[in-house]
Amino acid sequence: MKIAMIGTGYVGLVTGTCFAEFGHHVTCVDKLEEKIKTLKDGEIPIYEPGLDVMVAKNAKEGRLRFTTDLTEAVPDAEAVFIAVGTPTSRRGDGYADLTYIYAAAKEIAEFLNGYTVIVDKSTVPVGTARQVARIISETNPEADFDVASNPEFLREGAAIADFMRPDRVVIGIESERSEQVLREIYQPLYLRDTPIVNTT
Repeated sequence: MKIAMIGTGYVGLVTGTCFAEFGHHVTCVDKLEEKIKTLKDGEIPIYEPGLDVMVAKNAKEGRLRFTTDLTEAVPDAEAVFIAVGTPTSRRGDGYADLTYIYAAAKEIAEFLNGYTVIVDKSTVPVGTARQVARIISETNPEADFDVASNPEFLREGAAIADFMRPDRVVIGIESERSEQVLREIYQPLYLRDTPIVNTT
């Protein structure tokens, strides 16, 4: 399956690399040119045991690519994961600042081609998926898509093990089509008897 990962921070890079390890073709996108250059050169900007080896292996085998250009990732993707930062708002009230999520949704919308599942991977509050869907529909009324949620439960320093051997995978979906896509993505875990928990 072809997957676009928007954001190459901790969650995006680990998730994208692990999906490539599952056998999917993953293109990781980031606006920071220096970060993408570093990743293309095989240097990992975060510390996570084993990640450098896994990135190198999957890049060499053609399943993992890095780019700053959405047109190289989104049009062919069957699933687009949004894994951008959600910093605490500057108001000091503990709310997540969703500016980057909404900006990513708007930019992704322009390049959707065929049915695509847009997946919130970032830590976001309830109701964010509806806002993402609204933004995409307003930006590209012809887009054929569903929005799903797939929160991460990764611990720094143990993220690869957490991803490859989770006690569960949680997916928030509103259609059978999106459920089928996400189940196919996580099929290697399902084969290991990892429960996949659906919520709506």
